[in-house]
Amino acid sequence: MRSSRTVLAVALLGMALGGCGATDIGPGGADEPGPAQIVDGWTSCAEAAPRAGEMITVPTTETPPPAVKEPTIGRIDPAFTPVAAVICGREIRPGPNGGQEQVATERRAEQIAPLLTALRLPSEQTGGEVACTLEMVVPPWMALVDDRGRWLRPHIPTDSCGKPRAEVIAASAGPQWTTVDTRTIRQIESAAAEAAGCAQQWTDLLWVETRNGGPGPAGPGLSPAAGPLRLCVYEVPASLQEGEKPAGDFVYGGPLPPERQAGLFRALSNRRAVVDCATPATRFAVLRPLDGAGPDRYVELDGCRRFLVAPATGVGQLGQGDDALVALLGPV
Repeated sequence: MRSSRTVLAVALLGMALGGCGATDIGPGGADEPGPAQIVDGWTSCAEAAPRAGEMITVPTTETPPPAVKEPTIGRIDPAFTPVAAVICGREIRPGPNGGQEQVATERRAEQIAPLLTALRLPSEQTGGEVACTLEMVVPPWMALVDDRGRWLRPHIPTDSCGKPRAEVIAASAGPQWTTVDTRTIRQIESAAAEAAGCAQQWTDLLWVETRNGGPGPAGPGLSPAAGPLRLCVYEVPASLQEGEKPAGDFVYGGPLPPERQAGLFRALSNRRAVVDCATPATRFAVLRPLDGAGPDRYVELDGCRRFLVAPATGVGQLGQGDDALVALLGPV
């Protein structure tokens, strides 16, 4: 397992595509922040920053934590003497029974003199003839706490590319951070999905394609031949079924038994006309080649009972399934 120090450095250096700012902000310039708001009574990340580090990439029916009005971020008041720093964040960890879960963390450090020195540096001027890389560095949610339990959110000075200064990154990786609290936020991948080799959530591409006016019907060039397949079946929550990209939750799956596969290929090679239907499926199956070579196949297990053969490149082909096809896609 990675050390807390390594995790902190990774958190501070978390990257997403972006670029450098073009505004002119110099040391002590007009855009430098004012003093940070000082708040009485630090309690915990769970109360002060329940959504710190939140990154939701797929639709979810889970109730999000309540919004919290956070104090104004700014410079450290000379009259405020921090004795500890706290970083609130989120990580993906193995679950206690397998799979993966998202965990909120609270880490605390008390040997923070180098960090305070770095945080008190001015931001460098941006713009001009400076070569900047194309990643945007996202700093962690940080608080400084004094010996009376008061706390503030410090402004993190930036370099000429608008990213946290190297001194702040180095100092953040330096202190001995101690994990004082963890709490499970949500399951990312269940043990069952992990064992089946399936993702915990998957988008119903068949619904997406047909909603957008495609794809075309299966043609005579469509070959049913393929190597071994993995079956993954998903259930779409009612609230997402008619959305633009309905995401289903894993139900069951695993390598498709060979005795089913021959029948499956025959069912997928039929030339029946696709029914005129717009009923969203509550469950759908995804069939993916075990070796990664060949198209993915989507099958609606109820609703319109259509299927889609979706190659990695080119246009997918739509077909009409039936009860026999659905029966071949039961639990493995």
